Amino acid sequence: MFRETAAEPGTRSVPLAHLSVELGHLYMEDFEAGPERLRAHFAEVRPWVEAARTAATARSGGKRPRISTCFLIDDYFTRFSTPAEVVPMLLAEAERAGLTVDYLARESGCAVTGKIPVAEAVAARIVESPPPGSYGLRPPAAQTGWLANGERSPVARAPQAMKRAVPWQPPHETAARRHSVFLDVELWSDDADGQRLWSCPFLAAVWQLARLGLLRNEGEAVLVPQPHTPGGFPDRWDDLPTLLKLHDRADPFAAYRTCSVLPTRFLPVEHAVRVILDQVEVDPGALAQVADRSGKERMPVPDSVADRISYVYYSGP
Repeated sequence: MFRETAAEPGTRSVPLAHLSVELGHLYMEDFEAGPERLRAHFAEVRPWVEAARTAATARSGGKRPRISTCFLIDDYFTRFSTPAEVVPMLLAEAERAGLTVDYLARESGCAVTGKIPVAEAVAARIVESPPPGSYGLRPPAAQTGWLANGERSPVARAPQAMKRAVPWQPPHETAARRHSVFLDVELWSDDADGQRLWSCPFLAAVWQLARLGLLRNEGEAVLVPQPHTPGGFPDRWDDLPTLLKLHDRADPFAAYRTCSVLPTRFLPVEHAVRVILDQVEVDPGALAQVADRSGKERMPVPDSVADRISYVYYSGP
């Protein structure tokens, strides 16, 4: 049985940093743009990483905070080039900007890690927040593959004889503040053969859960960093660990809070991530465990998982 974590004795705890800073994502179009694209990206990222470190230090009361950095490479939607070519270029451009990548992750690991269907298991833990007055008329996300943060517009139907047509009604955000910001998120799509393709927002939500240390399988951690061995990087993506620890002395991968520094094109995706996480049932024991550990360090975390995530967006490609 899959569990994000559990309150039962024997559930393995994971090391936790105070902050996980994501230095970016790499997709095929970024790689095709050459090292100049990465160079420009890391130049934009560096000052915000320093700001995140300063904020974490202030939150820790001036003590040295445990901070790790990570970078995500898309090998799920497209397989481009090879790790042997991509990773050294990525690390070199980060170093040129004065940044260190502690952990490197493959996006396909957010779908399946080893024999564990991670995305499928997280999808099974979605508990939708029914809008007031919906009475369960909307098909569940497990059936449709769509998840909303409120009530969709009613489906228009042709008027029957002697009956008026139902007037159009707008969608409504459940937690609206005066006005709605309604979002309907596609979680996956299935092809004609029934092969499932997980959406970018859903995999990004799984990625955030991993960075927050909330993924378990039968009590064991799902994404365990594997140490990088000398001798370069492999020629096949499948031969690269789904989560690679690049520096022995790096602080833990998972953390109480996360911060991602990304171009503005990711803003819609990350909005969708928050909608998803607000409706994923995280084990209460996990929340209690993290609350206890962070509380003992006098760095309490918000009750909401989504509120443990922060972002910095810069204007860029």
